[in-house]
Amino acid sequence: MEPRPRRWRSLTSAAVTAAMGVTALAAAPSSVAAPRPDAVQRQLDALVRQDGAPGALAAVKGRNGRTRTYTAGVGDVATGAAVPRDGQVRIGSNTKTFTAVVVLQLVGEGRVKLDEPVETYLPGVVRGTGIDGNAITVRQLLQHTSGLPNYTDYLDDDIRHYQPRELVDIALRHPAAFQPGKGWTYSNTNYVLAGLITEEVTHHPLAAEIDRRIVRRLGLRHTYFPAPGDATIRGAHPHGYYRESATGPLIDITDMDPSWAWAAGQMVSTPSDLDRFFGALAGGDLLRPAELTEMQRTVDAGKPFAPGSQYGLGLVSTPLSCGGVYWGHGGSIPGYETRGGATADGLTATVAITVQPGDDATARHLEAAVDTALCAAERVH
Repeated sequence: MEPRPRRWRSLTSAAVTAAMGVTALAAAPSSVAAPRPDAVQRQLDALVRQDGAPGALAAVKGRNGRTRTYTAGVGDVATGAAVPRDGQVRIGSNTKTFTAVVVLQLVGEGRVKLDEPVETYLPGVVRGTGIDGNAITVRQLLQHTSGLPNYTDYLDDDIRHYQPRELVDIALRHPAAFQPGKGWTYSNTNYVLAGLITEEVTHHPLAAEIDRRIVRRLGLRHTYFPAPGDATIRGAHPHGYYRESATGPLIDITDMDPSWAWAAGQMVSTPSDLDRFFGALAGGDLLRPAELTEMQRTVDAGKPFAPGSQYGLGLVSTPLSCGGVYWGHGGSIPGYETRGGATADGLTATVAITVQPGDDATARHLEAAVDTALCAAERVH
């Protein structure tokens, strides 16, 4: 959920001078603006007024297929420009679900085996203190049960372009958290390796495989994997902000090189595109039943997920207050925080704010907004 370096002082000082452009405004033609402050709008308003998010945006789709979009706050604190409806945001670790779907499609094609050692696909790559690629399986990468250290815990202030192997090498300088299969801990290193396996097996860039297998297949017109060196967000978007503390000033961090997140968190999308993606995934449109069943085979998950959450293979089940669960992931990256997913009966919701929360309370309020949207979807629509 949180593919990020621990310290951002040098990055944010650069972002102040590089990322203060005015955001263009655009409305999603397939969406309908909420006409009155319903339960979802009230949740977004609270994220701005009480939690201090500069802006918030959401998309909710009911069983009738109709999508309603919401905004609150401002999209640019320097100009007061509105939040673009269904604007693009950096989606952070929701990228992991895209990566996992590609790997599972390769499993369905017989080109990857979930319980095969990582060494089979990346010989000699995974070696370190208490770490052996022969003992770690593809499944354990996707489920965060590998014990691999999290490279983002060790990134420094040198914000630059990273190659995926560099990120793995940073992680492997540190000892394993536990023996493979003997615990659960969230590690972005797992998904960088999953991306490398994809490239090794397909002989194509991960971005190209995600685009061909998911983005174009579903018609996600505002979803993309930024090209190397692309520090901007292409379409209409709210600015993203960083603050050192809960009372610190907001610093515009919209433009940055996201290569340090790669297969674990580099992508850009919109709330309605994420709704379509998670809805299609939960509905069986992206994976065969066998692979979807494996993806939804879960283990207990700890932080950074909501209480009661269970982690599958790049997919998280989160309990709903009105009963049942929804399937999604969530994403946290400097400038943006996103939560959402889909229920088994076709409801979808995605909520994003334009600052990375500095406390658990704001993250829980964001999750509560998704819960409200999904539980109230029948009344809203």
